[in-house]
Amino acid sequence: MNLQLARQTRLLIAEDQALAKSHMKYALEQLGFQHIDYVDRAANALTSLRTRQYDVIVCAYDLRHEQGGYNLFEQLKTEKIIPLTTGFIFTSADTAIDVVHAIIEMQPDEFLAKPFSVNELDKRLSKVVTRKKMFHDVYRYMDEQNPEQALKELEFILVEPKNAEHFPLALKTKGDLLLLNRQFENAKLFYQSIINIQNFTWAKLGLVQCYIHLDEFDDAERDLIQLALQPESMLSAYDLLAELQIKLEAYDEALECVNVASDISPRNVMRHITAVQLARLTHDYKGQFNSAKKVVRFGKNSVHDTPEMYLSVARAGIDFAMTAETSQTNKIIKQSNEYLRQLKSAYPKVNLDHQLQVISARIHYLKDENDKAKDLLDALDIDNLEEQSVETLLDSAKAFHDLGLRGSALKLLDKATLRQKELDAPNSLLSRYINQEVEEKTAISISPKNLNDVAVVQYKRGELAKSYKTFEQAFRVMPRNPAIALNLLQASAMRRSREGKAEGNMNAVMKRCRFTLESASLSEEQSQRYETVKGLLDQVV
Repeated sequence: MNLQLARQTRLLIAEDQALAKSHMKYALEQLGFQHIDYVDRAANALTSLRTRQYDVIVCAYDLRHEQGGYNLFEQLKTEKIIPLTTGFIFTSADTAIDVVHAIIEMQPDEFLAKPFSVNELDKRLSKVVTRKKMFHDVYRYMDEQNPEQALKELEFILVEPKNAEHFPLALKTKGDLLLLNRQFENAKLFYQSIINIQNFTWAKLGLVQCYIHLDEFDDAERDLIQLALQPESMLSAYDLLAELQIKLEAYDEALECVNVASDISPRNVMRHITAVQLARLTHDYKGQFNSAKKVVRFGKNSVHDTPEMYLSVARAGIDFAMTAETSQTNKIIKQSNEYLRQLKSAYPKVNLDHQLQVISARIHYLKDENDKAKDLLDALDIDNLEEQSVETLLDSAKAFHDLGLRGSALKLLDKATLRQKELDAPNSLLSRYINQEVEEKTAISISPKNLNDVAVVQYKRGELAKSYKTFEQAFRVMPRNPAIALNLLQASAMRRSREGKAEGNMNAVMKRCRFTLESASLSEEQSQRYETVKGLLDQVV
């Protein structure tokens, strides 16, 4: 790096390993840097960044004190603590594939694998400082949320041949700004022109985003299938495939894509939150609970660490226990209670009385302690819940519905619907889940825990029409449960046998039941029953 430029550059080094810090100090002094601050933990870095302006931050990915380098950088970006004109370089001795994916997703300006030489450090710092100076005005306008002016500044860079080494980044940034400014037709033409010259992966991914926003779904899916097969674009491709499937309301497929992406890069908390929301829409209670646990695991000491994070996993556990086999219920309840203990420990001064009261009522209901559950709910004033979140209203509605108080449940769901409309998010996954809850709680008066038992009693009494309807309701809210699928299929077969024809959507229901059964691991008894039911169906169809 130019010696004068090095002397003018202010650096912040976040490193807590003594040997690595000593090596960094020696290397930077050799390169001529004079304005350097050192910190050994994220909290101290935040303090420095809120009081001083730095040109470049060099941060260890694996800071060991509470908040690590990954969480620090996520907070800096989320809360806009540093401007885009400040460079950020990650260093890490761990180059495992999940770490590399996590770093790539965060999009630092550079990444240095430890140990590195003075020469390597010089090259990366020089590149970052030079790039930030070249794009200074572009980034300034982006920070000011003025994409149109930023685009004009980019054109000044692109018309100068001497800036040729910066053209790839300038072109990528131009595409990003066109998307940010919702100029999807212009962005589409821009990306197509880039691809005609050179097959940049970022241009192909940008083009797919245009296709999705312009509802050109066939083109988007075609390109994404190809991009998902390439290691450098696989992660982004699965994210975009999930976005596409959500637009098409194919939530099962979207959840599958999100889970694949989460396996590739598990530290992305927002992806796990999306998985929780999709699992709720698809009635995948086990998946919902597992994803919510990952939110807590990776969200601690990050911008995602809130009381709602712990409440979400406890609620997901109760939803799972409500639909699981009786033998699993106590184990799941124990796990939910553990997360509530962590919540109280992490946020002892936060008033969560209403939320915890509702959760306690649901747990009492799971233990067949209905009187205790009702006493807790009777103490709630459901007419005055203006300060409660949408999620709290939803959980409260479930508690009232489980105890047979459907009127109160629907009243709470109305409040949740209105609250979500105030947030102006009509097409969000949460809005779609609220609508689904309203439909199901309106149509089904029995709790998920009791649906199958009630249907079995009706079936044994010979009330085939009633049992079929109740089994169908149970399967509607528990479509992945093989025991319920088998019961419903058997009830369908018996109705077909007696009535001689399929009514309404019976054929479609039986098809979904068979899909669940073919996809599940059945017990020996279930397998034998399934073969018997298939034989009966062969006779009546």
